Amino acid sequence: MSFTRGGLALGAIALVAAVASGSRVLGVVGVGFLLAGGVTWLWVWLVNGPVRVSQAVAPAPATEGDRVRLGIDVRRGSRVPLGSMVVRVTVGRLGAQSLRLRGHGSRAVGEIDLGRLPRGVFTVSGTEVVLGDLLGLVSLTPRVVGENASVIVRPRLTLLEGLFSDAGRMAGDGRRILLRRAAGFDFHSVREYEQGESLRRVHWPTSARRGQLMVKELEDTAHDGVVVILDCDARCQVGVPPDSSFDAAVRVAGSLAQAHAARGRLALLVSTGRERSVVPVRSSAADFDGILSTLARAEPDARDGLARFLAGDQQWASSGEIAVVTATDDPAAFAQILALATRRTVSVVWIDAASFASRPTRAEPGLLRLAAHGIPTAVVRRGDDLGVVLSARSLEAVARG
Repeated sequence: MSFTRGGLALGAIALVAAVASGSRVLGVVGVGFLLAGGVTWLWVWLVNGPVRVSQAVAPAPATEGDRVRLGIDVRRGSRVPLGSMVVRVTVGRLGAQSLRLRGHGSRAVGEIDLGRLPRGVFTVSGTEVVLGDLLGLVSLTPRVVGENASVIVRPRLTLLEGLFSDAGRMAGDGRRILLRRAAGFDFHSVREYEQGESLRRVHWPTSARRGQLMVKELEDTAHDGVVVILDCDARCQVGVPPDSSFDAAVRVAGSLAQAHAARGRLALLVSTGRERSVVPVRSSAADFDGILSTLARAEPDARDGLARFLAGDQQWASSGEIAVVTATDDPAAFAQILALATRRTVSVVWIDAASFASRPTRAEPGLLRLAAHGIPTAVVRRGDDLGVVLSARSLEAVARG
């Protein structure tokens, strides 16, 4: 029972008792209850209407480590005075947040300090506004109109001056093999065989399926792009955000894509996560918002391990250079990377997940195998400076040694 109905009922009972007993005190109490209940009912009737709530995130866009604030703007259709106004929201995994607003007339504003947030997307939901009367006797929760905001916190990337993969590849005897710009032909489509064409161009699987000779149509392509693969295998995640192995992998993948895009190369960010995102970027500024938003949403939720992902039929596999960012210790994944390196220029950044759990680090056999085959590799451990680890200086030091 609300205070309005309860006050009116108590007032009526008190008046009846006052008349029956002839008590003036009970009469005064009854009149008081009736007045309080009536005034409260009138206040609820005047105030009870939809309220419009607007939300604004600052700074926008936010980068991990920034102090993020959620601004709340509430507008009412009535100008009837209030005793209090409280807004309650749920901000993603941060949980419930509440704020007491102050204002004049039909508008009230306030700001919730969410603190320094890690990378991620924090959806604001469950917005509720609670209005209180001047006497503190009753509260009202009106209907809320307006769209909820999302707090998007992007990873903090590192500006790289040169890349470890630029320094070249190391042969088995320690000699330096310079990387060359790749060029060649990509498989484009198939067509019917014409008399006099070389049988080496016949696409035998399609020919067997159609019952006639079909030849491969090739397209001349300069392979000057780069694909950055972010391994989202949940088994490789160690530590608590923002100081986890997966968050480190996200920063590495974004920094690599940013470095290649700054050189004018077509960069593709490929995620092995559940959504299998493929985001292109052609410049370091105009197109980079898409990659940053994808990295902000990235989660270690891959359906398959890296080995199975690389073995699949991927459209991006025809691009030029491939950079793999992973924390895997699966021998099958390293075998797939070696197979990929026979067709493409490949580099690997390995995240030492053990270091993010303060466990002793060790040499990964699969990584040593890649390095022995001349594949540029870099190892990122907890607390490392990405600008140093991912630069060309680390591999050049090995070449000089």
